[in-house]
Amino acid sequence: MNTKSDEILSVRDRSPLSRGTALICGAAVAGALLTGCGNDTGGEAARSGAAEAAQAAATSPTPSADGRLTEDQQQRKALVPKAKTGYEQALGAAVGAVPNSKPVSVELKGPPDSPRWEAEVATGDGTAHTVSVDATDGKAGKAQGKDDDGDDKRKLADLLKKATVTPRQAAQTAMGKTKGTVTAVELDDTDGGAPKWSVDVVTTDDWNKTTFDIDATNRKILREHVDHD
Repeated sequence: MNTKSDEILSVRDRSPLSRGTALICGAAVAGALLTGCGNDTGGEAARSGAAEAAQAAATSPTPSADGRLTEDQQQRKALVPKAKTGYEQALGAAVGAVPNSKPVSVELKGPPDSPRWEAEVATGDGTAHTVSVDATDGKAGKAQGKDDDGDDKRKLADLLKKATVTPRQAAQTAMGKTKGTVTAVELDDTDGGAPKWSVDVVTTDDWNKTTFDIDATNRKILREHVDHD
């Protein structure tokens, strides 16, 4: 009997240790599972990041052949050489399409396989017309009247009256600073209300565009900005 009791007590004495061992083993197993889950989460994040990077690369703009030109520079490189008619001839054709008018603006536009000059001219009272001029043969299309209100007409008429510098003179001033091709000329006003010409010049060595703001009364350069995009 004593032997049996001793065995029973021995078993009971070992039971807490066994339970503790079981708990430790269980904790180890749980830790292993958690570690495994952590590794799996990191793998998922890495795979997700790689997928996003691949998608971003797929949707990024394709670089040009020389790897240097931006999208705007590529467009200028494709368009500017296609224009066989210059800004001055285009303005002349637009003025000829609207009797008693003066030039207000002109800008070279695409696509490269069909380049055109979008010109604006106005009569003395500020009534403006737009004229599209073929940039390959210099022929002007039909003039389209603009639906401006009275204030806009008066403002434009005032600018035309004050502007003693011609578009050609403004372009010559700009070209004196930067050699290239004139792609736009526009009459506007400064913050103080004085007339100015904005002239865009594209340089064909890097296809950058430089914009000059030129006082339309004395040909002074008010601002010069190079667009590297």
